[in-house]
Amino acid sequence: MRFRCREAVVLGVSALILVCGMMLPLRAGEPSQPTSPAGERPRLTIDAAQRGEPISPYIYGQFIEHLGRCIYGGIWAEMLEDRKFFYPVGDKESPWKPLGGASVVMDREKPFVGAHTPRVVVAAGQQGGLVQAGLGLLKGRRYVGRIWLAAAPDKSSGAKVSLVWGPNPQDRQTVAIASLGPEFAKTELEFTSEADTDDGRLEVVGEGEFRVGTVSLMPADNVHGMRADTLALLKQLDSPIYRWPGGNFVSGYNWKDGIGDRDRRPPRKNPAWKGVEHNDFGLDEFMVFCRELDTEPYMVVNSGLGDVKLAVEMLQYANGKADTPMGKLRAQNGHPEPYRVCWWGIGNEMYGDWQLGHMPLEKYIAKHKEFAAAMRAEDPNIELVGVGHVGPWTEGMLTHAADAMDAISEHFYVGEKPDLVAHMRQMTDNVRRIADAHRKYRKQIPAVTTKPLPIALDEWNYWYGPELYGEIGVRYFLKDALGVAAALHEYARQSDMYVMANYAQTVNVIGAIKTSKTAAEFETTGLVLKLYRHHFGQVPLETQITDPLDAKAALSKDGKTLAVGIVNPTDRALEIPLEVKGLKLNGSGRRFEIAGSDPMAYNEPGRPPQVSIVEQPVAGVSGRLPVAAYSVTLYSLAVAKE
Repeated sequence: MRFRCREAVVLGVSALILVCGMMLPLRAGEPSQPTSPAGERPRLTIDAAQRGEPISPYIYGQFIEHLGRCIYGGIWAEMLEDRKFFYPVGDKESPWKPLGGASVVMDREKPFVGAHTPRVVVAAGQQGGLVQAGLGLLKGRRYVGRIWLAAAPDKSSGAKVSLVWGPNPQDRQTVAIASLGPEFAKTELEFTSEADTDDGRLEVVGEGEFRVGTVSLMPADNVHGMRADTLALLKQLDSPIYRWPGGNFVSGYNWKDGIGDRDRRPPRKNPAWKGVEHNDFGLDEFMVFCRELDTEPYMVVNSGLGDVKLAVEMLQYANGKADTPMGKLRAQNGHPEPYRVCWWGIGNEMYGDWQLGHMPLEKYIAKHKEFAAAMRAEDPNIELVGVGHVGPWTEGMLTHAADAMDAISEHFYVGEKPDLVAHMRQMTDNVRRIADAHRKYRKQIPAVTTKPLPIALDEWNYWYGPELYGEIGVRYFLKDALGVAAALHEYARQSDMYVMANYAQTVNVIGAIKTSKTAAEFETTGLVLKLYRHHFGQVPLETQITDPLDAKAALSKDGKTLAVGIVNPTDRALEIPLEVKGLKLNGSGRRFEIAGSDPMAYNEPGRPPQVSIVEQPVAGVSGRLPVAAYSVTLYSLAVAKE
């Protein structure tokens, strides 16, 4: 396959086959090993003469959506909820409450942003205003922000904005604003907390009558508006590509709401999920996010409730020159150079009746083709991903629209199974099920017999359990890490079929990273993704291992390192006999282990991790590879020179 935007996806394969290694027997007196249901003792065989297609780096992709605490409360550093007052102050849905002797009216006449603006009225001789509680503060940490305020017409008044970290009068720091005018004016805020608390407050108080436009508060170490702690983990994760903005969200999203002055972008009800879309993180912020992470953007256009014009304008805003209408708008917003986004998805899960704009397959095929033709006319260098769903939907899209896409999307999610091996295997089963279906399509559907389309499995994960980290913010355990590692092995086995796989959804929402108000931590699943991204190979080798273990080997691009990943879902440590055909190891390397005595072990932000990556050098490796109970073990072994 050839990709115009990023030819580096296609990796080279080492040409030389080296001398066979030797298998050594287990030493006498060692503990007996568990046996498979067929009675075999565990053994691992690697054949370097049998090589698969190079593994696309995009299988380590990620997906972020405007849902729950993935972006707001996860990636984005804003600490205030509903900072643009989508909900009326004092409403049960609003985090803002009246303070002191204030009454608050939501004024719809010339609102600062959105549908209405709080007008605070304080009785004569009293002070009052607004307060938001529940803020996470750390002692000695600086916080910065801004507030837009205006006095009532024909009146002049002052105001005070305070960050509060305790019950005593001195447990606060205040920014005083001497005089407010009739027009909204911005005041910069800066505070330093003198205590740790999860129930800090921001108070806005004044006398007489005044209006509040928007308010913002972030840790001072934010990186272009993003949380520094989350960003640091994302850099370690090192995903090569991120899909955005959805997901179900995209089918009701107008990307134009998310550009321009952030304080003037309208808040909206999230069209697909709970809560509010603040529109603080839009297309330009996503591109800054990608730049900071040195990753590639994969944008999805709205083919649900959106039309072709909206999609083409989004593409032109991203990729158009500064003399095009949307390119000019991008330049006015501070980004004169085109972003040159290569990967574009047309829609999300349009086969589902839960999807905004869902329609029958026949009508959607025509809609997809209309979008594809218009987008390619705007930018012929893009790669288009169409919506697939194994079965009649994918069959119809491949039959009638294969020439209108460069890859086809598939999704899967799995739940919890009480048996640990079954819990792990459902991951590999689904990766293989989708690949097998597409192999069948390539034989039966003429359009993809002559032009095979790779699979972009741009949503996949476990999804079960209580929502501990906001909407769909479920916790992951060591047993889930075993399944994710096994899935990565299966992507390597099916490397001829998959160009991309996007773990959903990177932060908090079924995410590989979880955050609290003041901390961020890798989930067990995130540790696996990080480990394999950095240390697994690119050229997959034929690998056999005895059930119930799962293993896959791959050579580095230069052929100098052999990576061997092994998943042990049993409760016993093992020493696995190893036979390597077609190359010889020099016996040295490194061993990386993710393991624990309890498959229900988990990590939690702000607490010492129960599960981590343990790295150590190894020497004298010959015919046996030790693995711990309930473990993912990755060996990175040096290949001997001829």
